[in-house]
Amino acid sequence: MADYKTMTTAEIREDFLSFFESKGCKRYPSSSLVPSDPSLLLANAGMNQFKEYYQGIKTMKEIGATSCQKCLRTNDIDNIGDSRHLSFFEMLGNFSFGGYTKRDACTWAMEFISSPEHLGLPLDRLYFTVFTDDDEAIEIWKSLGVAEDHITRLGEEDNFWAAGPTGPCGPCSEIYFDQGPEFEGEAPGDDGDRYLEFWNLVFTQFDRQEDGSLPELPHRNIDTGMGLERIAAIMQHEGTNYEGDIMRTLISLGEKLSGKKYHSTDEIDRSLRILADHSRAVTFMIGDGILPGNEGRSYILRRLLRRAVYHGRLLGIQGTFMAEYAHEVAVLLGAEYPELVEKSALIDGILTAEEERFGATLDAGESKLTAELEQLEDGAQLSGEVAFLLHDTYGFPIDLTREIAANAGHVVDMDAFDAAMTEQRERARKSANRDAWGNAQS
Repeated sequence: MADYKTMTTAEIREDFLSFFESKGCKRYPSSSLVPSDPSLLLANAGMNQFKEYYQGIKTMKEIGATSCQKCLRTNDIDNIGDSRHLSFFEMLGNFSFGGYTKRDACTWAMEFISSPEHLGLPLDRLYFTVFTDDDEAIEIWKSLGVAEDHITRLGEEDNFWAAGPTGPCGPCSEIYFDQGPEFEGEAPGDDGDRYLEFWNLVFTQFDRQEDGSLPELPHRNIDTGMGLERIAAIMQHEGTNYEGDIMRTLISLGEKLSGKKYHSTDEIDRSLRILADHSRAVTFMIGDGILPGNEGRSYILRRLLRRAVYHGRLLGIQGTFMAEYAHEVAVLLGAEYPELVEKSALIDGILTAEEERFGATLDAGESKLTAELEQLEDGAQLSGEVAFLLHDTYGFPIDLTREIAANAGHVVDMDAFDAAMTEQRERARKSANRDAWGNAQS
């Protein structure tokens, strides 16, 4: 029997933002996935839009800020399909630029997660990790009722945030929920699913120097991030990110389109999760003005879209289908993100055109790749030359070649592929130089 209440994703989002507004923070809308910071490919954290406040370039009259930020992270794309990873996600956050203290941040966090008026999670199922030298955080958590055996000290790799080798940095404290002994996992921070990390509180208080010393910053900053999908799964008494109301609805659409059932086989589950994740990501990307292309964030969009189309094919979905996912995403999230509704026709058109274009590529390239793989002995490498031919002649993405090869028990000789790509770029450079010289002489 559940020992805490149930909340929808929308209820959690609004409760969080309203809670921190009540503490004196200003509510900010999510910034675009296309960040104003040129050093970032895509918005990947709630603090991105507040960088100039952390740097002291801007100031705000309120004690801090709160937001629900659209985020997209690309370092784990190949892992998406398991039950844990997401590319696009919403990050709840509260931020301070000297306006409130570390004790305030911890006290409010505890109030929000344990108070019956808010999440109401049982204290005996909450665990906390802190940086090994952060005695202050330990004393704060203990003063808020956390038992000492529910607090774990971890090292710099796990519980110390830094912007780089020098500059602003500080300890962090992560909050975990114990799902119960039926899940694997021995302690917070390990690889099992028993202890789910759902909120990270970063206390940016030092300015690391080249000699490694840590003088205090002029004022201490607070930067927290709570994964909305993760806390939604917890509040809906589900075990993974894909079981919460938003993601499960998108998985159900995949079941309807394919006639396949979730939780039937690992392969079907993986493809349904990839479709749910990637369809939401590409819908938001196009909604924020990103178009498919071959470089930068445009390439990320194309890669996600094509991977989704491929897994739709694996599930037996016929014809174009990505626009149906985009419509479902708009129904689920359009109230919070109205651009999904306002730009629905544009999103549908771009998705369908790219899907149709890739369909022909997929047919020809997959046929060639399958023939090549069938000729290989078990465990043998697929040559880089073949992978390059697929890329260069058929327009078949190398990421997809690697994924299909891996599913068949093979790896791609990436050294040879990279060498062929380098040789092609060198030929193109020389050709361009000749053209430029000829044009200059004409």
